Amino acid sequence: MNAPEFRFGTLLGLDHIGIGVSDMEASLVFYGALGFVDVAFDYTGPLGGIETVTGHDATQARVVFLRSSNPTVLGRSGIKLVQITNRPQPPLPDGFAYGEPGICEVCIHVKSYEEFHERLVAAGHTVLMDPNDQILEPYDTHCGLSYIQDPDGAKIEFIEWRSLESGWPYPDGPQGVNHVAFGVGSSDRTEAFYRSLGFTAKLFDMAGVNEPMNPWFLEVGRQPPSQRMMLLMSPHGGSLEPVEQTPAGPDMRGEWGHLGTFEFSIGARNLDLAIAYLDSIGVELVGAPHEILMDGGRSWRYAYFRDPDGLYVSVTEVRA
Repeated sequence: MNAPEFRFGTLLGLDHIGIGVSDMEASLVFYGALGFVDVAFDYTGPLGGIETVTGHDATQARVVFLRSSNPTVLGRSGIKLVQITNRPQPPLPDGFAYGEPGICEVCIHVKSYEEFHERLVAAGHTVLMDPNDQILEPYDTHCGLSYIQDPDGAKIEFIEWRSLESGWPYPDGPQGVNHVAFGVGSSDRTEAFYRSLGFTAKLFDMAGVNEPMNPWFLEVGRQPPSQRMMLLMSPHGGSLEPVEQTPAGPDMRGEWGHLGTFEFSIGARNLDLAIAYLDSIGVELVGAPHEILMDGGRSWRYAYFRDPDGLYVSVTEVRA
């Protein structure tokens, strides 16, 4: 029997979340304080293969790929900071609250998250949600969570999986990206699609009005919707949290590279095998695969596809 990663074309779960930034140096300081100090690469130049995704004939940018200095099995993914250099950075979509079509957040697993949250608040970072505990259906999974805002308005969630981390011998503090949340039209359709890409386990599945989020909707003039949320997990990388709103929210996908969270990427051990697998299940690429070679034998390969809601998702092979 083939190993699970070969059954899914070497796909490796959530690899990173793309975040548009207006000031790379300021963002490096901010995310460094969240534990992202391991620089996989720092590239400035043209980005090929994304003309359809961006709607522009040419895109140049500074791209810094960061991993956590203290990853665990609860937080195995990174972030990709993008500052476009050949045109103005598109703004964060106006009216974004949470769970509309588009990328909702960066979620970081943090051991002793309350103390970490309070240190960042004391340092002057904007609070979006105070620490609170939740019990998630259907397995009564216990977690604590809070939110702050990055310099360009991205929502950053701190989560501590109290039911899962018992016994892990790691110090307090951040432990990398745990999951990305994104809005969808049908949770069932999204779950079926991403299960075919290796996200074969589900930690929770629940629906209702998440009251701590209510101020975000009221602030943009919307009544808080009911939201069905689930966490789809891969054994090889980070997780996905699709969010379905009732009533449906407005489209907040925005332009590629906009300020804040704008995309996520699924990792691949071998991009060619991953693309062949996508083709075998009827998932077509948007544009051609592209490779960027860097000093020291490092390389960044990627390709894009559309998911069932038309969200552009990349598949990435990073050798650093």
